[in-house]
Amino acid sequence: MPRLIKRYGSRKLYDTRDSRYVSLDELAGWVREGQQLQVVDNRSGDDVTAAILTQIISEEGRRGESLLSSGFLHNLVRFGENTLKAGEEAVETRIKQARDGAGALVQKSLDKLKPTGSLGEMRDEMARLRERLEALESSLDEFDDEADAPESSS
Repeated sequence: MPRLIKRYGSRKLYDTRDSRYVSLDELAGWVREGQQLQVVDNRSGDDVTAAILTQIISEEGRRGESLLSSGFLHNLVRFGENTLKAGEEAVETRIKQARDGAGALVQKSLDKLKPTGSLGEMRDEMARLRERLEALESSLDEFDDEADAPESSS
């Protein structure tokens, strides 16, 4: 469940979990720690999370602390949110396919294990299964490295 933050008309941000006002820097820190936030306008109840996260990025850019390159920001403005969402969905689909493939591999290996087989056969099959899992983990690591690599400009 995301951490609920209320934004008041005075632009103050109130953390409902800790019952205190918080700064944009604190919100940025929580996001970097992996917390999910939901920011709602106290008066209207509208979700303003995207606007607050954009404001955090903007403030960091003004201070010269932005991790986003000018090229990325140009593309974001040029192509818009839909292109980014399509890319995100494509990556999520590939990860899901890789995970589903891993599940099928494990099931296939488990199906090969026979309760009536000898202990030596079972050990051999477990060793083969470990090798397959290591190969799959290596493939997933390579996929992660490719996904994290910056795109080259044409």
